[in-house]
Amino acid sequence: MAHRLIRSLRRRTTPNVSSYFHSQTLIQQPLLSFHHFIHEKQPFTHKLNPLYEQRRNYIAEMRKSAFEGNILRLLRNEIQYELERSPPTQPVQEFDSFKVDERPGEQWIRLSRKFGENEEIRVEVTMFDNFIPVGDVAKGEDVQLHITMIVDVFKGESSDVLEFVCSAWPDSIEIQKVFTRGHERMAGHPYLGPGFKELDEELQNLLYEFLETRGITDDLATFLHGYMKNKDKIEFTRWMGNVKSFIENK
Repeated sequence: MAHRLIRSLRRRTTPNVSSYFHSQTLIQQPLLSFHHFIHEKQPFTHKLNPLYEQRRNYIAEMRKSAFEGNILRLLRNEIQYELERSPPTQPVQEFDSFKVDERPGEQWIRLSRKFGENEEIRVEVTMFDNFIPVGDVAKGEDVQLHITMIVDVFKGESSDVLEFVCSAWPDSIEIQKVFTRGHERMAGHPYLGPGFKELDEELQNLLYEFLETRGITDDLATFLHGYMKNKDKIEFTRWMGNVKSFIENK
């Protein structure tokens, strides 16, 4: 009798497992459907909403227009400032016996001339590529700007080229290297001889005289520094104009 009573109480107090899981499934089902709607359906409605896309594109275009407008304003102001403060002059086409090729848009120029019966002198000159301090740069004192010159002396097509690598300072020419090469630029790393200052002093003086007789003088160095200051203004203004034209082009 006691066993029957205990068994009867157990039947009443023990939950029905299958009914429990069925009820939990019914409760969770609407929640899963709502979660699916929020994360799957909502982004899709944005894609179908043309007003949303138009508004987003309009904001992006406005930001782009304002950004480009600021760039154009600054470029126009800078160009005007450069032209009013110190406008560049028209580049000269000759100096002494040299013809000057200004190479617009490039960072170098070329000078050329004939010398004697069979020699041709070509000089390739960079824009300012270095400097040395004169006094205390931190205190705003001056510097000396540096220009690299490559002087080639040709003697006909069958002969090698005698090449001088030089520094052009504001009032002087300084030879760095002297060597011979073929008409085509050398590949690899050929031997270029010792440093110029390692040569015998008399030989150094004679090589300076060799260049001076062909027009490579301290006066040429002074001319090149003035020319490159003007070219620097021209190229800077040209660069700003090219950038401005690109941004203005729709």
